[in-house]
Amino acid sequence: MDNKKLIRKALEAKKMAYVPYSGFHVGAAVEMEDGTVFTGCNIEIVSYSPTICAERTAIFKAVSEGHKKIRKVAVVGDSHHTYPCGVCRQVIREFGKDARILIANTEDDFLEYGLDELLPHSFGPEELLPDSEEENNV
Repeated sequence: MDNKKLIRKALEAKKMAYVPYSGFHVGAAVEMEDGTVFTGCNIEIVSYSPTICAERTAIFKAVSEGHKKIRKVAVVGDSHHTYPCGVCRQVIREFGKDARILIANTEDDFLEYGLDELLPHSFGPEELLPDSEEENNV
């Protein structure tokens, strides 16, 4: 999928954010290796720790439906260029070591990174189990 279409999907997902406490809306769209796209929004809970980011919502939806290889992630938020948090970067790493990350304000205003730029010297499944890529279909 081209970048603009993926960003549009993230912008649509952002509208669904449940953010009664921070008021900070985030949307994400994740394109998997086979071209399937999953979207997610951030969802806040009053006690905050069970809150989940948009990126993880989209990725967990994908994984729960059998998709385990991320090609590209688009993230949009209420601030100028909203980046994934550290936890989301690590989750992206688990399923998309070579993923491209689009940090967007609009479909025409975005920055593109490799995950290695946002999470250098990352720790992944291959560090624990040498053949984990095959075992996890990553």
